[in-house]
Amino acid sequence: MALDRKDLAILAELTTNARASHTELANKVGLSSTALARRQKALEDEGYIQAYQAALDLAQFGLTTTVLVRIALESQSDEALKAFEAEVVKCPSVVRCFLMSGTDDYILIVLARDIQDFERIHRTELSRLPRVARVQSSFALREIVNRAVPTVVFGEKR
Repeated sequence: MALDRKDLAILAELTTNARASHTELANKVGLSSTALARRQKALEDEGYIQAYQAALDLAQFGLTTTVLVRIALESQSDEALKAFEAEVVKCPSVVRCFLMSGTDDYILIVLARDIQDFERIHRTELSRLPRVARVQSSFALREIVNRAVPTVVFGEKR
């Protein structure tokens, strides 16, 4: 499926308000509600839209501390990578995990209530991960950009 300007406009609108009605979206992108619904369904069927979710204010839940955790394993063998990955998905405080190139094997994004809570997370979750040789943590001071999708996807350079 080749995306045109209308499809990109639909996707751009949904990334800012996934609860918008077909009527609202249709008015914003210049389509009838029926045409909009048909296009949105096609975008879902083709996998461009994978899910709809609510963006929560995590501070309301007391999660005010974001920690970037760099992890190096003792080995980069397939067995070591698989063992680590199988266990890191079980860590409830880890919200993202990336396999990396370079000196660190993984970067984790961890959410905590405060530094004492991160100490608990480090002790009870991170230090128990298999095959870890080194853990380095950095605390985010303030979030500057948080986009689900880079705006260049929609042809915007904001």
